[in-house]
Amino acid sequence: MQKSLFDNIQPNNNVQPPLQQCSVSRSTFYQGDCLVEMDKIADNSVDLVCTDPPYTVTKSGDYKGTGFINGHWREDKNTSNRNAKKGKIFKENEIKFSDWMPEIYRVLKQQTHFYCMTNDLHLKTVIEEGIKSGFKQQNILVWAKGMHTPTQYYFKNIEFIVMFRKGKAKYINKIGTKALINIDGIRNKVHPSEKPFELMQLLIENSTNENEIVLDPFMGLGSTGIACKKTGRHFIGIEKDEKYFNVAVRRVSEYCG
Repeated sequence: MQKSLFDNIQPNNNVQPPLQQCSVSRSTFYQGDCLVEMDKIADNSVDLVCTDPPYTVTKSGDYKGTGFINGHWREDKNTSNRNAKKGKIFKENEIKFSDWMPEIYRVLKQQTHFYCMTNDLHLKTVIEEGIKSGFKQQNILVWAKGMHTPTQYYFKNIEFIVMFRKGKAKYINKIGTKALINIDGIRNKVHPSEKPFELMQLLIENSTNENEIVLDPFMGLGSTGIACKKTGRHFIGIEKDEKYFNVAVRRVSEYCG
């Protein structure tokens, strides 16, 4: 008998504090470590993974005292310079691609897509670790975000989205969509790597159909969840940071667009 999506769920009463779980229409949210939470999801049960995982940025410091590290919001003035030297822009970005990508491969169905966002520093690693996990690289998309990170060289106004596939090739729904995606980024961010839901919507509509299941193991403020709600997809979101988790749940549950 085929396992249901949550057949692997086992109650864990020893976790202190208990990990949060809640649901709204078409959406299920988990607050906790993605490696722990993804273990609750059955093999070959998800139709798409679309995520912007944590990774380090360039190793310069606060840009002229503006409160930004390489164009990204800093959380704490007293720790921003120390974190910047490590390339960190928020506290929950220690996990390695090799830690979680095999779990993504496990939960995805055959002949599905996986979109992983990254910057130029980690593009090579993302591709290598994705292939090691069993995926095939399908394409590299470029997001032109209409804003830039200050630098002495070419201003960085793009990010990369590596498109992987599991199993045989699968056409996108809107054939003819260009690999250069022009969607304005968010200027007044609450989360340091907040993405517009319109970007996630484009990817979701191209790689899934209505009522299919989309997973974001690093959901941040829930932009992927909003895109799923807007397009009639089921959403599973995981977020480790309690502050962002609570905002994401509220944003998705209140979205009525």
